[in-house]
Amino acid sequence: MGQLVVQEFVTADGFAANENNEFTAYELIEGGTEELDQNQLAWLDTVDAMVLGAATYRMFAGFWPTPASEGEIIAPALNGLRRYVFSRQLESAPWGSMPAATIESGDAAEAIRRIKRETEGTIVLWGSLSLSEVFFRAGEVDAVRLVVLPVAIGAGRGVFPRGQDPALLRLLSAKTYDAGLVELEYALGRGRTPGGSAET
Repeated sequence: MGQLVVQEFVTADGFAANENNEFTAYELIEGGTEELDQNQLAWLDTVDAMVLGAATYRMFAGFWPTPASEGEIIAPALNGLRRYVFSRQLESAPWGSMPAATIESGDAAEAIRRIKRETEGTIVLWGSLSLSEVFFRAGEVDAVRLVVLPVAIGAGRGVFPRGQDPALLRLLSAKTYDAGLVELEYALGRGRTPGGSAET
């Protein structure tokens, strides 16, 4: 049985996107991120699959399976993952010259439960905040990895769904890296309220 991990880059004031639903804070980081990249590469050894919403898929597919990602040490590992794209509009999800991603166009919560049953290792969700909200509300997120950037933007969109009951998270690890980055890993409990709709 696989576990679903939501990994998001967030600002120091807790936002995973600005008020335009974009994440540009990473562009403000000064200095290299080699330490984080090395840790990410080691973690990807435990990851079997990625799940993405349509908008994040388009961004990823335009970079990771292309020559633009040459020199990125995590590119081969990331490109080697099984890929699932949740969308009701897309009919195909090519990934450069590599096998295309599998399109999931039905009920997102049911689909992630099936994917978890079919997977032994970790399944990671990157970006895709609307899709992750569905998984949070369905109680299917097992852990969250937040990479906190030393940037404050004042307003935007958080990682967790608005309106949910307070939930106590269990800290699994806290690590610091170059460029002032901090990674916090939390385990989640069960019992979230079902509901929500997937990113398309």
